[in-house]
Amino acid sequence: MPATAENYSPGLSVEVAKIDQELKKLWAQNDGALTRASLINLAVYSEAPGSLEKNTQLISKVAQDHACRALVIGADRNAKENRVEAWISAHCHVSAGTKQICSEQLSFLLEGPCANLLPSIVFSHLDSDLPLHLWWQGEFHDPMDPQLWAWVDRLIYDSHDWTNFDTQMRLVETAQHEAKERVVLCDLNWTRVDKLRFAVAQFFDHPASHHHFKTIESARIDFAPGFRSAAVLLAGWLGAQLNCKIETAKRGNSFTFADTNGRKIAIALNQSDGEPISRIVLTSKGIEFVVSHAKGADLLEVWRGKAGEKCARQLMPAGNNDPVRLVSDELNRGGPHRVYLHALNCVRALL
Repeated sequence: MPATAENYSPGLSVEVAKIDQELKKLWAQNDGALTRASLINLAVYSEAPGSLEKNTQLISKVAQDHACRALVIGADRNAKENRVEAWISAHCHVSAGTKQICSEQLSFLLEGPCANLLPSIVFSHLDSDLPLHLWWQGEFHDPMDPQLWAWVDRLIYDSHDWTNFDTQMRLVETAQHEAKERVVLCDLNWTRVDKLRFAVAQFFDHPASHHHFKTIESARIDFAPGFRSAAVLLAGWLGAQLNCKIETAKRGNSFTFADTNGRKIAIALNQSDGEPISRIVLTSKGIEFVVSHAKGADLLEVWRGKAGEKCARQLMPAGNNDPVRLVSDELNRGGPHRVYLHALNCVRALL
């Protein structure tokens, strides 16, 4: 079978017009030993050099837990000459028993003006009526093609990679508008802080702790170089949950939230080496609520107490910055991500 887990080439080269015919041949050769499975269409688009091989490797790992038809597209919009190439492959793994479950991958290289054929390439090779998840790597282009977004159910992107957040987010919102708001926005930068949000929220789940949530005075978030936007989104989540707005919008690492009653919360973002977000400390009435990434482990250390006091620590699962884990976590969930949108709107001026 072309492009197994040990071989990350795009697979068997085929003519674009004969893809369906070649796929039938591919499955006919295996005498029923392999079972094709697909729950979603997962399209991956990138303009980075060498992305076909890299994304073939990513799909081989994602497909172990998420059966799909993968459409992997590499594009070079700056090439002078038109060029279109296609490959087919399958990623197989053993399920219960001895039968192998396989996900198809169709790969495309688009160069020159024909890169604008992206919507046609995607639409003509979708698997039946299954939902379409589009993972767009890198930055979006203006104008956004309305024909593409009409078919997308969930748009996966990573705002961590953006050089101008506001410009890129406006393009994303344009795509959502073109799709009549049906596209669900899935930011991997938001997924990156999921476990931290859960760990912070559990402090205040018990009714006996509710009063501390309402009296939070300050928050400090430690972030690694390059991950300021993830820290801002985490701060935005806190501000949105507290029904606060930014008192003064500046792009520095210190700012203040204020609620409708005039209560103020000081936010400090601190750059330090380590995990994307290595620690968050909330202070309320002299009590610190701390979530810290344990060194050398995929665990969070969680505790509360007075500053400098020795406290019992609880361990909780930590997130992972690996793109396969991030995308797999995103594929595991549904819903419209309204909390993300509230957090984003709370701190948009800082991004």
